Amino acid sequence: MNKDEIMSTYKYFIGVSFVGASKAYYFGTDDDTLVIGDKVVVETVSGLELGEISVALKPTSAYKSGLELKPIIRRPTSLDLEDYEMSKKEADIALKITQKEVTKLDLPMRLLSAQYTLDGAKVTITYTADNRVDFRELLHVLAPQLKCRIELHQLAPRDKAKMVGGIGTCGLPLCCSTFLNQFDGIAISKAKNQMLTLNIPKLSGQCGKLICCLNYEDDLYTEARKNFPRPGTPVKYNGTDYVVDSFNIISQTIKLKAELDVAYLSLDEYNELTRNAHQGKHDRRNDKPRA
Repeated sequence: MNKDEIMSTYKYFIGVSFVGASKAYYFGTDDDTLVIGDKVVVETVSGLELGEISVALKPTSAYKSGLELKPIIRRPTSLDLEDYEMSKKEADIALKITQKEVTKLDLPMRLLSAQYTLDGAKVTITYTADNRVDFRELLHVLAPQLKCRIELHQLAPRDKAKMVGGIGTCGLPLCCSTFLNQFDGIAISKAKNQMLTLNIPKLSGQCGKLICCLNYEDDLYTEARKNFPRPGTPVKYNGTDYVVDSFNIISQTIKLKAELDVAYLSLDEYNELTRNAHQGKHDRRNDKPRA
């Protein structure tokens, strides 16, 4: 379905979130009364599902993705809501059955949750594991007991943290469980760029990976570092030869190191010192007699 077809089919598109999903998915609609927080029934690749609107209505002329827009089928009826509550109870039962079989088969997987589609045609069971798990035998024994399509979905560490939630070292709820919908790769070079002590346990979140907040200020640090001299830069201060040892962007200070001494200058003081040094060299060149 191209953009012209989307615009001729729907007036609006809207974002819908689902339990256990890390981002909103877009659907088409002509209903301009839908608002954030409303429940809706949609058809996904898994089947009929009950979702909640999390991104406000926008005209289809603003739709940029090349993915086909599926329709919002309806607002949930009382029967839909009953089915949804029943599916949650059935999911608890399915999780217990699956855990029993996992224990019997001694599989190295930790179950997190189970969720049925609204029509009960499919159950998705999420789990974590350190490595890939061969669960073919598990599916074989579950199929006659659950009597529906079964999907076993392994969660990555960051997705698990998003699902479980918790409090970060800043004292606030985890970013991944509040507003982050996708996880960018985080390299240790970002910690180095921000001149943080490379203490991996302290730089790791509850997922065991480097904390996402290393991304937030990295560009600012990269820009701010341009105002500071490179470590190892020679400088003469109070008649003594020093080299730049390190600097602190937050306090705007520079540490100078000599063979037997250490000195600290503010960035303004350092810039003034180097300006005067350059000016002195310029004046001495101009004072040389011309041949």
